[in-house]
Amino acid sequence: MLHACEKHFAANSPCRVLFDQIADKWSMMVLSVLDEGPLRFNEVKRRLEGITQKALTQCLRRLERNGLVERRVIPVSPVAVEYEITDLGRTLQPAFMALYGWTKEHMAAVERARAAFDAKTEAGTET
Repeated sequence: MLHACEKHFAANSPCRVLFDQIADKWSMMVLSVLDEGPLRFNEVKRRLEGITQKALTQCLRRLERNGLVERRVIPVSPVAVEYEITDLGRTLQPAFMALYGWTKEHMAAVERARAAFDAKTEAGTET
């Protein structure tokens, strides 16, 4: 049996799979949107401009499978579904907020680095 988390990201590492699932394009944003409380599917979709219904469905299923989000059926007519962060999912919030804070703090430096890279590339001086 594999150790739960090897120091490197071996292809068959369970940590690698989990890391991929929580750090993908939409998961952090979905969990951030759900931070304020439970939301129905369409409300989550409205708050994430550009996400497709398929991508959101797949993301929510992964998060639910990993125990980070709970799906609850609301018995109204028509039947509705809402999603909420679990206690386990909430343990990710400090890390996500730190990452978001980093992006805000360093965005100007990243933009300068991008501009410098693009200028080098356009000038044909890329090494």
